[in-house]
Amino acid sequence: MIFQQLILHNFGLYGGQHVIDLATTNTKKNIVLVGGLNGRGKTTLLDAIRLALYGHRAPCSNRGTLSYPDFLNQCIHRHTSKQETAIHLIFHHTLNRSLTEFRICRSWTGPVKNSRDTLTIYVDGKSSSDWSNNWDDRIEAIFPLGISNLFLFDGEQVKELAEHDNLPPAVIQAMQSLLGLELPDRLSTDLEVLQRRKQKQISGKQQLQKLEELEQRLQELKQLKKAAFDEQASLKNRLDWAEKQLRLAEEKFLTEGGKIAAEEQSLQVKLDYLRQQAEGHRQTLRKLAAGSLPLALIKPLLQQAKDQSQQELDQQQQVIAHDLLTNHNRCLLEYLHDLNLPQKYLSPIQAFLSHSSTHLSTHSFISYLAPTSDLPLSLGHLLTHLLPTQQQQAQAEIQKIHDIQSEIDSTERYVASAASPEAYGKLQKAVRQAQTELGRLRANYEQAHRQHEQVKQVIAQTHNELLSYSQLAIEFKNTNHVIEAIAKAQTTLVEFKQRLKERKLSHLGNFATECLHELLSKKDLVEQIQINPQTFAIQLFDKNYQPLQKHRLSAGEKQLLAIALLWGLARASGRQLPVAIDTPLGRLDSQHRKKLVDHYFPKASHQVILLSTDTEIRFEEVERLRAQGAIASEYLLKYDDTQQCTQINSGYFW
Repeated sequence: MIFQQLILHNFGLYGGQHVIDLATTNTKKNIVLVGGLNGRGKTTLLDAIRLALYGHRAPCSNRGTLSYPDFLNQCIHRHTSKQETAIHLIFHHTLNRSLTEFRICRSWTGPVKNSRDTLTIYVDGKSSSDWSNNWDDRIEAIFPLGISNLFLFDGEQVKELAEHDNLPPAVIQAMQSLLGLELPDRLSTDLEVLQRRKQKQISGKQQLQKLEELEQRLQELKQLKKAAFDEQASLKNRLDWAEKQLRLAEEKFLTEGGKIAAEEQSLQVKLDYLRQQAEGHRQTLRKLAAGSLPLALIKPLLQQAKDQSQQELDQQQQVIAHDLLTNHNRCLLEYLHDLNLPQKYLSPIQAFLSHSSTHLSTHSFISYLAPTSDLPLSLGHLLTHLLPTQQQQAQAEIQKIHDIQSEIDSTERYVASAASPEAYGKLQKAVRQAQTELGRLRANYEQAHRQHEQVKQVIAQTHNELLSYSQLAIEFKNTNHVIEAIAKAQTTLVEFKQRLKERKLSHLGNFATECLHELLSKKDLVEQIQINPQTFAIQLFDKNYQPLQKHRLSAGEKQLLAIALLWGLARASGRQLPVAIDTPLGRLDSQHRKKLVDHYFPKASHQVILLSTDTEIRFEEVERLRAQGAIASEYLLKYDDTQQCTQINSGYFW
């Protein structure tokens, strides 16, 4: 199936007649790009396609609870008096192995009261009453309504899929229809109808009355089951809302200092302990300061004192040695005089002794310390060992005090951001109210679930009673054989349905995984997507095949997950149907936008209609699509203030 042309006449924002060509030339040029600012009629185009295809059954965006006649009146261009409003949708579809052109024409003239629109179907240019009268059934074979939202969807639908942990019931129903999972149920229902007919044929009057009572009871139970299911679904939505409110209340409790206020007492204990530690280290510093550590301030003076004392000691030793040598030389000279040595021998000896004595003569040196012999050694020990050790110890204590003070400062700043007692009370009250409401709704949901299960059990018992009762009423072997065969077929269908569901959902999970890997920038974030065959819940697994909670994904990654699921459904269905996307790139960063532009839009279908604002598909994205040669045609919706309607122009924003 491929859309060729959409013609609007006085529909919504489109006053007068407007024609938009939707045809795509080949599988490569498969994108029709329609741009427009908010409120210019993009969603109106998508609603027009839905309305043309499905009429009063169409899931249009702004219909709400309006009746079909009221909705048709709402769709009439507001500046049109009583002129005809019409939608024409032309598409090609292969019918009986040949390509056939269909033209859907829906028209009405306002105000519509009790009547509906006028529908005419043209097949290859000729009006067909057969197709017109049976269009609701015929379109189900071409483009079933149940799966239309999986091919004609908007950003809000993607947002809903992204934000909910469980798939909406409408999406589950569409998945079952798209994957053919409803066929076993239809066959089972048909077999039940056939079984009851056979039972009625062979039952007596009393048996027939009993059988009819059981059937009536079964119908009532089914209505109760539906009501219980609806109540359970309603409570589930409220439960999801309550969980979200609790998360918001808890986040507000954290961000506005409620958690800090709750921990304030323990934090004060921690501060007191830290201050005690800091004071202990300061006391150690005081002890060091009371010793020899302050001498480190005059280390150069101490070094000078050490050198001075050593020099004075050396001077003292020289003086003693000089006195001793002088006495020795005097005695020697006296002895030599006594020997009456000749003067020629005595003079050189006297000159030698005088010369050697001059080497020991004291130099001019100021002495003022009068040191003891152990003073240089004591000063050397102080300078080389004692002071460096105490300095290192003092530095370590100072660093500890600095670290502790940093922790004290950060803790005090943390405590300063605590909520006030009044605000803390309000925050705590909000959290408790949210917890109470969540607990109440959970209890109600569990009760509704039990009631639903109980009704299901009673229905099963009634089914068994019908089966056992009918077996007692069997009178003819052939009919009995048919009923037994039906019972066996029903048993087989149960197993077949389960296996079919597991297989189809396994294939769907694989398709969705492949699609997600093409879209995500983080390749190792999600290794596998699985869909629970019982609950249809989406289960994610990381590269280690450990469960990955959906809330760990960013908003953009959740949106890509929803798109991958829709894309995987389209691929798993094997149906060649157009895909229309309204506002497709909300909440995505530039990297994920590129992934979507490069990998999803060109491959989503043989025909992709993109309805976008200038902030959705921007200049960068449209240039990438043009560079790929993927765009078949481009349109821009502009509102004409003079004519008070939207005009469809060729080209995009850029």
